[in-house]
Amino acid sequence: MPLRKYSEILPIIFNTILVLSVLYAPQPLLPVLSLEFGISREAAAALTTVTFIPLALAPLVYGYILETVSPIRVLKIAVPLLVITELFFAGTSSFSILIIIRVVQGLLVPAILTSLMTYLSGRSSADTIQRVMALYVAATIFGGFIGRATSGLIANLFGWRFSFLALAITLCFGFLTLFKLPEIAGLRPSRPKPKALLEILKKPAFLSVYLGVFCLFLIFAAVMNFLPFRLTELSDQANELKIGLMYSGYMMGIVTSLGAPKFVAWIKSETATLRVGFICLFLTLLGLATNSVWILFGMMFLFCGAMFLVHSTASGLVNQLAGSQFRGMTNGLYVAFYYAGGSIGSFAPGIIYRHYGWNGFLITLALACCVGYICISRIRLPAKTHQ
Repeated sequence: MPLRKYSEILPIIFNTILVLSVLYAPQPLLPVLSLEFGISREAAAALTTVTFIPLALAPLVYGYILETVSPIRVLKIAVPLLVITELFFAGTSSFSILIIIRVVQGLLVPAILTSLMTYLSGRSSADTIQRVMALYVAATIFGGFIGRATSGLIANLFGWRFSFLALAITLCFGFLTLFKLPEIAGLRPSRPKPKALLEILKKPAFLSVYLGVFCLFLIFAAVMNFLPFRLTELSDQANELKIGLMYSGYMMGIVTSLGAPKFVAWIKSETATLRVGFICLFLTLLGLATNSVWILFGMMFLFCGAMFLVHSTASGLVNQLAGSQFRGMTNGLYVAFYYAGGSIGSFAPGIIYRHYGWNGFLITLALACCVGYICISRIRLPAKTHQ
């Protein structure tokens, strides 16, 4: 049964926002956590890295599971477990335990995200899939922003532990909304063979899109993870709240993700839209070399806008190409490549940053952007799909 009104997917959107908040809430607090636990910035950044690593691997398993199990059932198990991890995160006094908790969250988050994407695609028609996935991406953007901004605000007022306690409470409300979701009508559980993953990758366009989003999120995760440390270099006044607000550029991503279907229709090409997005991303990386906090703040709007134009278009494209077959595995592969790039981007560029400074860091990311552009330029779509 296709989606007939947006109110049917409000619980999905709400939970998407909360899960992305869980994923990114620690980022603006990394300098504070670094000082409290007496660790280096690379070690603090590991709170993101260790979450992205299972995020890159687990979706392959969850995508396979979601070909046989209802996504609603998976959500009703994974969300309560995520609540428990947030409570432990708020209460621990050991950085090692924080790392372990983040690893567990890295196993739970992809189960939820892959289920959310699979549910939305399963409830959508071929005509609405691009718009629905754009709405989903907009929700992930808002979740990423509100998670960072709110955690920074709460930490600034009450201390960092209260940020995660508040998230745990809000997730409980998210869990309750899941009981309002109807099952996907006509769901026919199947047991695909593991080699189906290779069959998907052998199809035209899929691997090129996946490699493109790998590079895309490598760049994005790197900038987002090390931006707080750059701000502390540029200004002595950079506290948790101000760092959290620096992520306001995320809101531009909502505009570009929701507008992506119209942009694709106007330019009459998904691949051209992806190329435009990568070119804009490259140009904004050059702009991030500024030493002005205010210019940096403005460039983040353009940076996030370009990133989410690509992300929204790419996620809609792979679901459109997949049709009704193996959507769980198709989305699992997408999430896997996406966060594989994020796991590398959240740590490795930091080594460049330490030895060669911020400009060396940005040059490295610009090279990754060029690789991503080459990948999406190799996309060859079927004749019935815009090129």
